[in-house]
Amino acid sequence: MAELQQQEHGVQLDQNQFCCSVCLEQLREPVTIPCGHSYCKGCIEGCWEHKEKKGEVSCPQCRETFSTRPVLQRNTMLAELVEQLKSSLQQASPPAAEACAGPADVACDFCSGTGPFKATMSCLTCLVSYCPAHLEPHHRVPALKNHQLVPATIPLQEKLCRKHNKLIEIYCQTDKKCICYLCVIDEHKRHCTVSAAAERAVEQKQLTVTQKKVQERQKERENELNELLQALMEFKSGSQPAIKICDEIFDELICSIKKKHTLSLSSSCESPDGPTGPVVHPQHLTFHPVTDSMSKLRDDIEGLLKDTSHRISAT
Repeated sequence: MAELQQQEHGVQLDQNQFCCSVCLEQLREPVTIPCGHSYCKGCIEGCWEHKEKKGEVSCPQCRETFSTRPVLQRNTMLAELVEQLKSSLQQASPPAAEACAGPADVACDFCSGTGPFKATMSCLTCLVSYCPAHLEPHHRVPALKNHQLVPATIPLQEKLCRKHNKLIEIYCQTDKKCICYLCVIDEHKRHCTVSAAAERAVEQKQLTVTQKKVQERQKERENELNELLQALMEFKSGSQPAIKICDEIFDELICSIKKKHTLSLSSSCESPDGPTGPVVHPQHLTFHPVTDSMSKLRDDIEGLLKDTSHRISAT
């Protein structure tokens, strides 16, 4: 629709033709210098102020030099074309539906109607939040360019003092709270105060140091855990052969005792004089002390393994 209207009026506007070659954005307060090139008034003034210190004033685009600094005047016709381009772009590409402010978004204070658009920036001087369309005068009007703009992350009411309705930009170190400048004069008089930005920088620095210490401590704990796990693995691998060897030794010892006892009984029965004392049959013998000792040793080793494993998992 916008292109059709432009063709009917014989006007074909290209957005790239109205960009400042210094800031690469749309011209704001366009001025034309003697060589014919146009710039934002603030951009060319900034360039010349920097170059005047070196004793030269020239065009940033064609490099033509001027003996004296040209007087800048607003190019009225170019400014009207820029405004026409902005209007045509707004008609051709209306705000998308997703730009409407949601429950968790900051709404534009200038949007009227039931569906205000999402604010992208908040002005701490005006104490108003703006969507991109209503923020445009802050980039164009000289009196608004010096206003302090911040991203609209939280509603401005949360940044204002509830008592004085002033911007909270001071931190009271005595009471550990953020206040406005009127609070300093009133109830926080003679308290130790600093700017909120300075306190934020200190807190962020301390947080960074604390985070680094926590990471180092975590790394130390991980190294200790790895060492314990390695020790446990070595202990398990070393204890199993020892238990097996102990079992074999005890089995051989029991067999040897049984064999010697049987031989002793046989020799005593074959003696001509006969047994001089009461005969003790093998079934009446008991090897419980030996087997108990072996079982106790095995249980102690397994208990030590379980206890070590439990302590490692607890860390």
